[in-house]
Amino acid sequence: MKEAIAISPGHITGFFQICDQPADPLSKGSRGAGVSITHGVTTKVQVEKSANPSVRIAINGAVANSATVSKHVANTFLALAERNYKVLIDHHATVPVGCGFGTSGAGALSLALALNEAFNLGLSSLEAAQIAHRAEIECKTGLGTVIAETHGGLGIRVKPGAPGVGQIKTVLLKEDYVVACLSFGSIATREILTSRTSRQRINGLGGDLVDDLVRHPTMRNFMEFSRRFADHVGLISERLRKVLVETDSAGLPCSMAMLGETAFSVVGRDQAEEIQGIFGKHASSEGGVIMAEMNCQGARLL
Repeated sequence: MKEAIAISPGHITGFFQICDQPADPLSKGSRGAGVSITHGVTTKVQVEKSANPSVRIAINGAVANSATVSKHVANTFLALAERNYKVLIDHHATVPVGCGFGTSGAGALSLALALNEAFNLGLSSLEAAQIAHRAEIECKTGLGTVIAETHGGLGIRVKPGAPGVGQIKTVLLKEDYVVACLSFGSIATREILTSRTSRQRINGLGGDLVDDLVRHPTMRNFMEFSRRFADHVGLISERLRKVLVETDSAGLPCSMAMLGETAFSVVGRDQAEEIQGIFGKHASSEGGVIMAEMNCQGARLL
């Protein structure tokens, strides 16, 4: 039995533009901006030749029967391997699924890197990442998460597409930042991405904000543009709005993660305790406060 382990950061998108018109899945994606965080998904795979091929997927120790994106990635690699294998996949996620942390993309990306290593296929890391991107596109669970998590940092996706096809600019930051998050629950990404009304609202502003951030690439602008986008798109829930009202009163930047019922703020380390305190007052049994560092390495093998 061969084993490999890979890790991918989580990623919080502040604003984006849907770019899914191309026929080629590798050219589909989004323009947008977001920040990668140290919390994400670590994936261990074990593969061995077997007369009866099978794929078993577990997430945080529990068998997952509906992990469609991971199944898509695994089946693609099995086809490339051209032999029958028993595949055991163990995802360990340190961020909640479906809440705007890019968990699906992180799982797909770390899985692709690990399977490429375990099967000894010799694909480049970009080629492996393209398989993860294609899975996200075809399963309608994400658009630009994989390329963002491949690079890490505060990234501006200026050209849509998979790693090696799309283009991303990483913003160089001089200050030391902390990413604070308060998650209340999930939002159905597929429904948003296929809703005509939501798509019109998203694309009515997202692209312009990308262009503005390219011209003035600062963390302050990223947070300001993210909030403007969240208010415009109209997905902020009542309990999320209460958090934003309080952070506004405290003069702290805060917005909504795309796409999840999650508040996030990127602040200097000297403001971390204050934002954590505000988030803590609003935390519920459905979710909690996550304090993370920025991840500037991107996904990699361990």
